[in-house]
Amino acid sequence: MAPQASARYGCATIAQLYTSAFRACPQALALVEDGVTLTYEALARRSYRMARLFHARGLQRQDVVAFLVGNRVEAVVAIIAAQLAGLKAVSLHPMASEEDHAFVLADAGVKALVVDDARFAARAQVLLARVANVLMMPLDDGVLGAGLASQAAAMDDAELEPGDDAAEISKISYTGGTTGRSKGILHTHRTVVTMLQAMLATYEWPQQIRYLVTTPISHASGSLILPTLLRGGTVYLCDKFSPSDFVSRVAEQRINLTFLVPTQIYALLDHAGLAEADLSSLELVLYGASPIAPSRLQEALNRIGPVFGQVYGQAEAPMTISYLSRRDHDLSRSHLLSSCGKVMVGNQVKLLDSARREVPVGEVGELCVRGPLVMDGYLNRPEENEKVFAGDWLHTGDMARRDAAGYLYIVDRAKDMIITGGFNVYPSEVEHCLAQHPAIAMSAVFGVPDEKWGESVTAIVVPKPGQTPDANELIEFVKSRKGVVNAPKTVIFAEQLPMTALGKIDRKAIRGSYWNGKDRQVA
Repeated sequence: MAPQASARYGCATIAQLYTSAFRACPQALALVEDGVTLTYEALARRSYRMARLFHARGLQRQDVVAFLVGNRVEAVVAIIAAQLAGLKAVSLHPMASEEDHAFVLADAGVKALVVDDARFAARAQVLLARVANVLMMPLDDGVLGAGLASQAAAMDDAELEPGDDAAEISKISYTGGTTGRSKGILHTHRTVVTMLQAMLATYEWPQQIRYLVTTPISHASGSLILPTLLRGGTVYLCDKFSPSDFVSRVAEQRINLTFLVPTQIYALLDHAGLAEADLSSLELVLYGASPIAPSRLQEALNRIGPVFGQVYGQAEAPMTISYLSRRDHDLSRSHLLSSCGKVMVGNQVKLLDSARREVPVGEVGELCVRGPLVMDGYLNRPEENEKVFAGDWLHTGDMARRDAAGYLYIVDRAKDMIITGGFNVYPSEVEHCLAQHPAIAMSAVFGVPDEKWGESVTAIVVPKPGQTPDANELIEFVKSRKGVVNAPKTVIFAEQLPMTALGKIDRKAIRGSYWNGKDRQVA
């Protein structure tokens, strides 16, 4: 009997790719955490044991397992084991609220929660009391009971036959919930394998990778672990970022690859010890997750070196919609420092207006995507699926323009756009302008209710250490460069901006403090 077309033409599964990586270089160093090292062979054996333990504890193929973990070796083992066991994985945001965690557990129908009890035991106990029928699985022996690591030691460590059904759901990612309840994003193996292939084909990987993880493995930095392993590299785990710790680790461990969010890059540039730091081993610093100020990127290129590559994607089309290469971080073509690069092979991208017509080159439209990278849809959200896939395109919600050479420029999130006096103002453009001022470390620009203008442009500004800029001076600074419409009506000084756990500016919190009590979040 001939095989079904879906099997004949299906892609690999994540479990198959991990198994392939384990086999390729068994004695090479795979994972390093403070005081802990694992070879590929040791990682494979631990992962196979853990996968068998998941089955022994009653988890069936395509059950949902959630992870509330830090950047630890045993957490990586458990995440790999979930794929080997054919489970759907859900990563809980490490700094999300109890309410958000409880919602995700219930919404996704989670059967088991793997928890890093050293950090999250108290939260896990609260969740266990709130959400029924969730099996608690601590990584270590402790107040939550016997740990996975000790229990798995008794299991068989022989190689498992990896699942081959690429149509199965491999993970459910949750949106940040900036417009109401967060949504579960369904990714089959197709999505993740497509992302991996684009990464492997496009990024300028070092020959022998030494990858430092500095942001939660539950998010973007975790996506680089499997491609690193497929190339025979070593993953170095760091659970908490600080500029001083980062420069020490890079120098001592000769790190040549890392992923940073823009606020981490800013902190590094403002670190007093940067000038004396030895970052010579760095070959590729990937960055993304939020816009970066071109002036600060130029500073990074001058002070750290031509090692930066920008990734652009979103949870619904992860990490690899477009890429601005190391070569394109070219100070002689400084306009490219505002770009998120060119569309990566395999994606179709159009910039569409409100009538879903493609806009001309140079004009702003919503960036929309088609291709195998795109999610299967939202979990139990048929109305949201209709909206986000209107016209059979994934609507990203990002407003962008494209130049004649094919480079994309994200102008802003559609929901962050300010409408003042009938004119559109994109906060990121104002923030990039403010970043050029020598006294400004970072800023957040947003609209506040205004009876005359509908919304008035407002900026919260964090000065650089020792600087005391004048508000009127900053308003005039923007006015002279971006025009009166874009200039803030009000400038507020602050020591720091509210941040999410992933280092993004928390615009929801900022806007909420000014729009509280309003019927809607636009004027």
